[in-house]
Amino acid sequence: MLPILSDELLLDAYRNAVRLGLERDFIRLLRTEIRRRGLASAEAREHH
Repeated sequence: MLPILSDELLLDAYRNAVRLGLERDFIRLLRTEIRRRGLASAEAREHH
């Protein structure tokens, strides 16, 4: 759980992690938190 990050910062961190090709485990952690917060639709919009 990453309660310190705002939703916007979490999404920015996810986008940057994917763009930079960071470790899959880190990206998975961010993606899990995005889904936990119900932001999965926002995540999908960023990639289409």
